[in-house]
Amino acid sequence: MKKTMGFLPYVWFVILSGAGGFLLSLTGLPIGWMIGTLLTAAFLSILHPRVLRVPANEKGIQKQWLYIGQCMLGIELGQKVNRSVVSIFYENWSIITIMLILSVVFSLLSGLILWKWSKLDMLTSFFATAPGGLSSIPGIAEDVGANTGIVSIIQAMRVFLVIITVPVMMSFLYDHSEIHVFTDTAAAELTKFEFNQLAITSLFVFAAWIGHYIGKLLKFPAPWLIGSMIGVAAVNSIITLLTNSNLVAWWPQSLIILSQIFIGASIGSRFHKKMFIGINRTLFISTLSTIGLIMSMFLCAYFVSLVTNLSFLTAGLAFAPGGIAEMTTTAFVMKGDFTFVVTVQVLRIVAVCLILPPFFRFLYYMELKKKEHSYQSA
Repeated sequence: MKKTMGFLPYVWFVILSGAGGFLLSLTGLPIGWMIGTLLTAAFLSILHPRVLRVPANEKGIQKQWLYIGQCMLGIELGQKVNRSVVSIFYENWSIITIMLILSVVFSLLSGLILWKWSKLDMLTSFFATAPGGLSSIPGIAEDVGANTGIVSIIQAMRVFLVIITVPVMMSFLYDHSEIHVFTDTAAAELTKFEFNQLAITSLFVFAAWIGHYIGKLLKFPAPWLIGSMIGVAAVNSIITLLTNSNLVAWWPQSLIILSQIFIGASIGSRFHKKMFIGINRTLFISTLSTIGLIMSMFLCAYFVSLVTNLSFLTAGLAFAPGGIAEMTTTAFVMKGDFTFVVTVQVLRIVAVCLILPPFFRFLYYMELKKKEHSYQSA
């Protein structure tokens, strides 16, 4: 009985935070559920009203909320790695590889600028500028000891800047008077419930569970996210290649919304007043570095469009350090190659989540060794 009473305040906290996500989702932003929930949870955590009866804790609500949300997100991303994504990568591997490398290089430069010109530590600076998504990067940053609150703030600001600037800029550059109406048959089938889809859903959930355990054994950062994503992607890719047909699971949009609420509430619950002291300079520098990152991506997209048969619209949206949903929707509405865009965006997130965290930890280790050597020499 006591455990139930102790659990209910956290449920109430998540529900109230999700209400904030619902309000922001009314603006039409696909990431509105995540950002709205995060902002509401942060607001509640900072004010800490007594009516919530949630214990004051800088570590936030129980980590199980974050793990469930990350697992749902991992299953969603893993499903996107299907036969079409593999074939598109095979046909355009050189261009996509260059795009991924440049994305990583420019994010590292942006993080280096933030680290050198602000008071943030190395890990927080690099994770704050990593173009891996608001849903995934803060959770990974927490596992390696970075400041999750600052990472979330800067990541949210980057998403806002990309959503505001990229679609608007493309709207001015391209005429899209004949707006597409999204009537994709495969996507429409996902909203219909069929009994045989439950078997595929169960298979993906099991693959995510196994992937999580493998991720823990291999010491992946955020194994509930990365492990589940790799597990589902492996099962999905192997079966689609063997059967020559795409797997369709029962995975309604409500589950994606729920994952955003759980992740947003978990991250927002870790906010406290102390983390906002003296970050004016940090926010200013991070804004400038984000603008520089967006401009660099556009410049690279322009050169790619010159040397390939890709349009600047498609290359620009594929390069943009924004979310999968936002950039893919923009590409579809403006008649770009949205299949190519979603492929590059998914692979970018996979690459960032797998490659950058170990690299950041290595840089952090080398920095600590350097400081230790300097201290001993003195």
